[in-house]
Amino acid sequence: MVILATLCPAEENLRASLEKSYGLWQQAILKKDVAAWQRVTAEHRRVEVRNLIVSQKRAFPAAVFELPTQPPSLRGLTFLSAKQNGATAKAAYFGKVDFGIGGEPSDNLFVLSFVQGGGVWLYDKADFVNLTALPDVRKELAKGDLGYLEGVPEAKPSGIVPEIPISVNPATTIAKVYVFCPGREVNLQVNKISRHRFANTKEAELVIGGARDGANEIQYSIRKLEGGTDQEALTIRVYLMSEVAGVKPLKVYEYQIAEKAKLTSVGTGTFVLDAATIGKLKGK
Repeated sequence: MVILATLCPAEENLRASLEKSYGLWQQAILKKDVAAWQRVTAEHRRVEVRNLIVSQKRAFPAAVFELPTQPPSLRGLTFLSAKQNGATAKAAYFGKVDFGIGGEPSDNLFVLSFVQGGGVWLYDKADFVNLTALPDVRKELAKGDLGYLEGVPEAKPSGIVPEIPISVNPATTIAKVYVFCPGREVNLQVNKISRHRFANTKEAELVIGGARDGANEIQYSIRKLEGGTDQEALTIRVYLMSEVAGVKPLKVYEYQIAEKAKLTSVGTGTFVLDAATIGKLKGK
């Protein structure tokens, strides 16, 4: 069992407020209560969740509650810390975080994030820190040693409340960006709305707002990361996703260089969504 020092009154009050906020959010999700979810969720997160849903052509707000796992209960977890920085706060826990997917949960970190709004703490998000590869850290936390927690970025409130995103129109065509960028960081945006950052990875992300009818613009910048050679191959692509079974995604944009080839570090590009393209996505 983790044994921690007694918290001062301010920390105890913060902990109580944060746990109340998370409890209200958890119940709103479990009960599929739209009004309650809107009241207890940070505004920037509400808009972000809506944008993700409508960019996949899913129904909002019904899809808010279509989660792959249930929100974990804090019961049975050991409270580690509650920290505030301006209008942001974090609460960290250790133990068997149960997402309701079966099996026996192991001991890991669970960090909750909040922002202030309307004079109260509003739930933002949760970070699950898997400690499977860090058995010594598990032992330290089990003994009450919180040294590792001090080095976990997810457990430190930034003091910066995220900006509220632009609320996008429901997508007519689902789009994704794909980037392969070993040794480099790629920042790109689509139609000046959907912003993405990729670092030393091979990954695809949903385009917020989807593809627009007519011309669509891509802007990107590329830089070498520490340890990179600036000689690696690189690929940036945009795909349009078909909703017809058996019809593969359609590649509509590509910037690609081979290994050791000259790189354009800043660039723009376009692709067009027209009737012919839509016909291909429908298998015509």
